[in-house]
Amino acid sequence: MSDYDDVWLVIPAYNEGPVIADVIEAARKTFPNIVVVDDGSTDDSVSSIMKTGAHLVQHPVNLGQGAALQTGLNYALKQPGAAYFATFDADGQHQTHDVERMVALLRTGDFDVVLGSRFIEQTGQVPWIKRVVLRTAATVSPTARKLNLTDSHNGLRVINRAAAENVRITMNGMAHASEIVAFLASSELRVTEVPVDILYTEYSRSKGQSLINGVNILFDISLRERGRK
Repeated sequence: MSDYDDVWLVIPAYNEGPVIADVIEAARKTFPNIVVVDDGSTDDSVSSIMKTGAHLVQHPVNLGQGAALQTGLNYALKQPGAAYFATFDADGQHQTHDVERMVALLRTGDFDVVLGSRFIEQTGQVPWIKRVVLRTAATVSPTARKLNLTDSHNGLRVINRAAAENVRITMNGMAHASEIVAFLASSELRVTEVPVDILYTEYSRSKGQSLINGVNILFDISLRERGRK
């Protein structure tokens, strides 16, 4: 038995063959329940995942991270005893000790959603282009401001069952993060933000958000907020 038998990590993965097994095996030392959604990978990700003991769900084609997260949440919600759900990146950036702290906050019953932030405590690890894009995204989004978020596009989130049963991610690509924030801002769910440690390795930097994609995120936020008016 584990102290975290009621917690499920949801890991979306696309062509993460070089690192995915190590990421899963490290996480399973603390969290026994992990579902990895392979989003149509064309490398050896699937065979690597199958060696780890994690649950595997496959998309036959690449649908995008938002779709993979929704598939993973749907799967985890069906598992007996599942009460808390963490979205966790496949490239090694996220740390399990942060998930432990975030789950502990949810267990107090004071919150329904705990979001990770790279900017509450400045560590200097965030690449400057990424820092500018992410801080701008949080600043220009009215929904992020409503929740007083400093980092509206951090992929590390822990939510309770009430939140997981109600979130519906329809934007399949990276813009799903804006959609999640908009949902939270319009809901009655209790949301808080905590500092987290992001590990930027050479590998994760090579897989990271490009400036062009960052601009696309800002454009997406603008369109979504305009549509809400």
